[in-house]
Amino acid sequence: MYCSVTRLVLFDIDGTLIHTHKAGVRAFVNTLRSEFDINNPSQDITFAGRTDKSLIREFFTIHGILPSEENFSRFFDAYVFWLDYMLRRTHGEIGPGVDHFINSLKAQKEPPLIGLLTGNIRLGAEIKLRHFYLWDYFQMGVFGDENECRDNLAALALERGRSILGNDLSPEEVVIVGDTVFDVACAQSIGARSLAVCSGACSCEDLSKLNPTWVAPNLNKIQVRTILG
Repeated sequence: MYCSVTRLVLFDIDGTLIHTHKAGVRAFVNTLRSEFDINNPSQDITFAGRTDKSLIREFFTIHGILPSEENFSRFFDAYVFWLDYMLRRTHGEIGPGVDHFINSLKAQKEPPLIGLLTGNIRLGAEIKLRHFYLWDYFQMGVFGDENECRDNLAALALERGRSILGNDLSPEEVVIVGDTVFDVACAQSIGARSLAVCSGACSCEDLSKLNPTWVAPNLNKIQVRTILG
């Protein structure tokens, strides 16, 4: 049993908070087609749990495109417009229990800081969450355009949390909520606790193999008090 008080809760986006039914994937594909004349990007690349920049680096490598900052900027400048376009034309939804879970956190007498830890670039994250009216829930965040490695993003989130809450914020006072093995692993990389939700790309069986602190089918199936310490 953990006795640490939870002071910072960090959420992944895709598969954890929202389901866009591959609007982001289609935005990637359309950007590669329109900007780089790649008509058949590899279908074998796994998107779940990855950072946007690491995905594009892999696409560039496979198709012989120089992974320069100029080409990354060219890609993402077009991608955000395609993303907005696809979201408006795709049926998507907020995950079960998301609103209630976050509102319950905010309703605590001493609520934790609520933030994002996502592989999405910042503008992509904002476009997605504003589409579902969730963006304003979050008080801080770390994003995929800040570092390509999710473990490094977790370390940055801890550093950023300390800049807001104080240097006495310990890793055990942080909970990372996500739907992939990458979310669990990045929590463990900084000594944080993890809530693995089986609402996205990974099964409960696969997530349980990494020994997250808690596992739940979705945020509707776990009480906020469970993670508060």
